[in-house]
Amino acid sequence: MKPYAEVIGDPIAHSKSPAIHGFWLDALGIDAEYRAMRVSPDGLAAYFDSCRADPEWRGCNITIPHKQAALDLVEDRGGVRQSIGAVNTVIRAEDGALIGTNTDAGGFYSPIAGLDLEGRHAVVIGAGGAARAILFALSKVGIGRVTILNRNVLKAAALLSSFGMKGDAMPLGSPLPAADLLVNASVLGMDGQPSLDLDLSPLPEDAVVYDVVYAPLETRLLAQARARELDIVDGLEMLIGQAALAFELFFGVEPPRDRDEELRALLVK
Repeated sequence: MKPYAEVIGDPIAHSKSPAIHGFWLDALGIDAEYRAMRVSPDGLAAYFDSCRADPEWRGCNITIPHKQAALDLVEDRGGVRQSIGAVNTVIRAEDGALIGTNTDAGGFYSPIAGLDLEGRHAVVIGAGGAARAILFALSKVGIGRVTILNRNVLKAAALLSSFGMKGDAMPLGSPLPAADLLVNASVLGMDGQPSLDLDLSPLPEDAVVYDVVYAPLETRLLAQARARELDIVDGLEMLIGQAALAFELFFGVEPPRDRDEELRALLVK
């Protein structure tokens, strides 16, 4: 049996991770596989038990809804619980232990690394695992203020507090402030999910709109931002960025990022 890694979640059919990792494996001539596996919340513990017993399993990426629950089922040798509070990648250590880590923060920040965000104002939609990684990344670059819009305002307020960040927690649907960066870190706008309807008029002309949703790639939010001629970052940027970090952990080699344009063309077919 070949060595393999996989992505787990519920649902999982929409995931583009197998196409991304498969492209890199083929490009590098690595005899391994990357699969998608639907794992229900009730089956998460049994899934990791099976991975411990399978010597060919190299690791997994984790998507909705397991990013926080997985923390209780794997080892946290890097202090992810305290720093981010969610894992999106699990790997097998040399001693056989399953170790949780998070590549979402690096994947999120990579496409906006050129922005000067120190002291600026960001709006984040959502307060789940992706939002945790995004807030962690923003805290490291000195963001001045964060407004979180979420259905559960208390959860959003607790998230701000956990990162020691200045800002506000407001109900979803509240008017946007004049922020420099708007990030949708929720599932709103994803295929099969409710749409995300925002009035972007309060955003200044130099604002950046970033949507982590990648199915569809052109979300309503990004279409609205494009109509206003705002700079945009689509969900494939973060997806490919975090996948690249995970790929190296799984297979011990960097993926060929010089072929990103070819990969994107494959993913949007």
